[in-house]
Amino acid sequence: MMRSVAGQARRTVSATGAMMVAAAMLLPAGAHAQAQNGLSNLFGGIFSGSNAAPSQPAPGPGGGQTGALPWTGEDGASGHPLMTAAAIREAAGNFNNCVAGMWPDAARRGVTQENFQRFTAGLSPDLRIMDLMDSQPEFTKSIWAYLDILVNDNRLAKGREILATYKAQFDATEKATGVDRYIIASIWGIESNYSTQMGDRSVLQSTATLACIGRRQAYFKDEFLSALEILNRGDLRPEQMRGSWAGAFGPTQFMPTAFKRFAVDGDGDGRRDVVDNPTDLIASTANNLKKDGWQAGQTWGYEVVVPQGFNYVLADRAKAMPITQWEKLGLKRATGQAFPHPAEKAYLLAPAGAQGPGFLMLQNYRVIMKYNPAEAYALAIGHFADRLRGGQPFVQPWPRQERELSRTERLELQQLLAQRGFYKGTPDGQFGGQTREALRNFQASIGVPADGFASSDALDRLRGR
Repeated sequence: MMRSVAGQARRTVSATGAMMVAAAMLLPAGAHAQAQNGLSNLFGGIFSGSNAAPSQPAPGPGGGQTGALPWTGEDGASGHPLMTAAAIREAAGNFNNCVAGMWPDAARRGVTQENFQRFTAGLSPDLRIMDLMDSQPEFTKSIWAYLDILVNDNRLAKGREILATYKAQFDATEKATGVDRYIIASIWGIESNYSTQMGDRSVLQSTATLACIGRRQAYFKDEFLSALEILNRGDLRPEQMRGSWAGAFGPTQFMPTAFKRFAVDGDGDGRRDVVDNPTDLIASTANNLKKDGWQAGQTWGYEVVVPQGFNYVLADRAKAMPITQWEKLGLKRATGQAFPHPAEKAYLLAPAGAQGPGFLMLQNYRVIMKYNPAEAYALAIGHFADRLRGGQPFVQPWPRQERELSRTERLELQQLLAQRGFYKGTPDGQFGGQTREALRNFQASIGVPADGFASSDALDRLRGR
């Protein structure tokens, strides 16, 4: 339900209980705005600057700090002019005027003046969000470590309990939308560990902060105004709207704008309560996936064995082919079973390169990617759903002997690729499609499998070792 930033937002919440830090390394180029998550991107932080961290104003009734760390008082790592410590302080000083200035826009959306004043009274900026928004992890987790954390026996047991407890709701939703119940249960489990880790920041305070301070003000102004609309309509109460720093809330992490597009009143009580009403939650999450193009009765993808000597240039989301074509290239299901629908188009994902399993991804995987644009996240959702359904772990081993590169090493890898003429972007330590393509071209030039996997061996080869 959220896109980019929401992605980040969502990932952040999920990360709270599951170290979603891992997804960052697998984000597609350019994906991220909301949050790459949540889960997905905001972890840890390297910040420049030496300003002392100022004390933060005490929050009023409209928001509320949650005992989180204060703002570091330092420049953001992005280098954006609106993320300097001076710009943040200046914008924070104008916060009340900024919020008040959004009244005409709120009025045009049907928010009453009484409710606008009630919901914004006492709001204060949560400047710690500036650190979270611009954080850049020194280390990330491998995709196999990420999957180990998210797809575990305890979460599977809870998921099966949820499926049994709300069987009637899942039955009705599956019949109405065609969306697989196991995917919905998987999203619920991975986003919030079944409602136990949803985040505790005020959505109003977070979105108001981001609407008035920092580098994504236009985007978050829409989120803030949408949050006011939700409260004005009476779907939720302010105390229910608590979540990640970017404003994602509820067990399956809706951003306010996504709530407006996808939330439905599943039980006919006149409210769309995606926080405390399981019927609305299940129906709304399914509606999100359906409207994003979910294909009823279809799976998300297949684990495949990729033959030696395979041309990994074909492992690209833009290079989808009928499964019959992939079979002609030597790909087979890891389970040894036949593909049930060989005419379906799929693309090859090789998240650990030639050393790990491959996956043929179908339309429903792309739909999960719309929910959160991180490959590791979408793979975890699909696999967790299969396990809830009674499926087995992945067949092929991951290259667990490989270590993840630090951010310093990721920067160095990009810089060395640039020096050799393979990488045309600006080194930033974040690996997307452009970095993978550059690495594949380098690997091909020295006669090793061109899989684009950023291993320590690939870095050593670039160093000339």
